[in-house]
Amino acid sequence: MNAERPDLAPLIDHAQLDPLAGREAIERCCDEARHFGFAGVCVASRWVAHARERLPRNNGGPQPLLVSVIGFPFGAVDPSIKRAEAELAAEQGADELDVVPDFGALADRDSTRLHADLAAVAEVGLPFKVILEAGKLPPEALELLVEVSIDAGATFLKTGSGFGPAATIAQVQTLRQLARGRAAIKASGGIAGLEAALELVTAGATRLGTSRGVALMEALRTGG
Repeated sequence: MNAERPDLAPLIDHAQLDPLAGREAIERCCDEARHFGFAGVCVASRWVAHARERLPRNNGGPQPLLVSVIGFPFGAVDPSIKRAEAELAAEQGADELDVVPDFGALADRDSTRLHADLAAVAEVGLPFKVILEAGKLPPEALELLVEVSIDAGATFLKTGSGFGPAATIAQVQTLRQLARGRAAIKASGGIAGLEAALELVTAGATRLGTSRGVALMEALRTGG
């Protein structure tokens, strides 16, 4: 391993969000995360209970956090539905939530509804990240969403869902400026290689959401 390169493992949320993924893929994701010492495993709420069985809290030693997406990938559901999904994820063992906000409310600049949407999830009591789709939003909309997210209690601002534009250095830098130290940054989406991952970390991301965690670790260890 190149000594000058940081260990990415503690920064990676190892994601398995393919809607066609089944039990075997979820189990493999959990096993890989535990093997490499990743920060977390990120799955759809439908898989939280099974992932928790694969990552038992009483297993001893450090364990990846179990992260459930909420309202994924579009966020276009009533706040009561998001809260119910968040409550179920919490009951089944999730440690953190990655939440898609009400982008329709954002388009209407309805900050009251936007805040209520996120507050409904915040009331469940787990740390949560807000998926911003920063690559799609005009600057004024992104700034509003950041402010509402932080006001609602978000612990992380997440660049995107992975179903939109790839995370970029510029997105991370912009979110750092808007957050002003009030929330951490998770870069997510299209992190295709080691250099891209390292550049995002250098730009200020303290969590990386990717399904390519194993490939990144292999590249890091071989100096590739």
